[in-house]
Amino acid sequence: MKFGIDRLLSEPALRVPMAGKRVALLAHPASVTEDLTHSLDALAACDDIRLSAAFGPQHGLRGDKQDNMVESPDFNDPVLGIPVFSLYGEVRRPTDAMMDTFDVILIDLQDVGCRIYTFITTLLYVLEAAAKHGKQVVVLDRPNPAGRPVEGLALRPGWESFVGAGPMPMRHGMTLGELGHWFIAHYRIGVDYSVVAMEGWQPDAAPGYGWPIEERIWINPSPNAPNLNMARAYAGTVMLEGATLSEGRGTTRPLELFGAPDMDARAVIKEMDRLASQWLTGCVLRDCWFEPTFHKHVSKLCSGVHIHAEGPHYDHAVFRPWRVQALAFKAIRSLSPQYDLWRDFPYEYELGKLPIDVINGSPLLREWVDDSHATPADLDAITVPDEQAWEEARQPFLLY
Repeated sequence: MKFGIDRLLSEPALRVPMAGKRVALLAHPASVTEDLTHSLDALAACDDIRLSAAFGPQHGLRGDKQDNMVESPDFNDPVLGIPVFSLYGEVRRPTDAMMDTFDVILIDLQDVGCRIYTFITTLLYVLEAAAKHGKQVVVLDRPNPAGRPVEGLALRPGWESFVGAGPMPMRHGMTLGELGHWFIAHYRIGVDYSVVAMEGWQPDAAPGYGWPIEERIWINPSPNAPNLNMARAYAGTVMLEGATLSEGRGTTRPLELFGAPDMDARAVIKEMDRLASQWLTGCVLRDCWFEPTFHKHVSKLCSGVHIHAEGPHYDHAVFRPWRVQALAFKAIRSLSPQYDLWRDFPYEYELGKLPIDVINGSPLLREWVDDSHATPADLDAITVPDEQAWEEARQPFLLY
């Protein structure tokens, strides 16, 4: 198969509309060609492309910033001599001065298929700025490694944020190129937009179910996205950023596991199975121990649960990571009603809102966890309609 960047490089006709124009690239460390050349270097080697600027999203063009709310500075590329602007530094939206540096911007970002992963919000902000300044936007499409399944509550009106670009469920099941079309239609953005589509992407095909593991090497799109298992689990484990439990930052398997020094992993797994065993299909939960070298519970031994959405036990059609993690919260609350579960700080610069609510796009998930009378069926009752509505809403924009 071919990703968008590989088609752009191998098919000269796709580059003709850029002739004589100043071209910018929005990219990160996973923005590589099939031979692992970084897209910026590959484009710079094209005689018919005039690179004038580059942009980096959260974690930076170089991917060097580990945590959330760690900003990247602007700099000049020492080899190409072009400015590299940060869209996660002093600004989140491109400024007028930044927009004046190019005529067309190529967006080559590897997403992981989750609403909270901020690259899709950056796409929206670039689309809006391009509409204002009359610039052209071209997405060089890449796979959604989490595939097509949809899961989670939709973001509610008024809860838009840098981790909530629109009213979609947590696991949206679209590629970045497809999401661009949806954003334009939903927000009525008048912009010159196109997608260099992939060739041969089969999102339902084993064994990758979204990621072509037999053809392409996984490269971290952000520092704590180390493998395909993380991408599959992330639509659930990202909620741990709003909880006091460790999400495994400071270990070699971040955002695939959770735990704390005062948690009994085996008891939690047993309670999860008692509450809603039907939500645990498609993966295996394994109790484990870990000691984070940084971040939450640093240097403390944690009892943890590792979510394995991989190997012979993985069932792509039924694995529901958002429900698995929600059930873990519910089990902890059931076992210890007074457990200090929710963090309180300005998550992604949102003031006056609990991080768990910002992450979920409403208080509904937290309220379900904290309500001792609420059942798994109650969460399904408010979530399934959102999921069904999104499946219908996204359908006209699917390219594959």
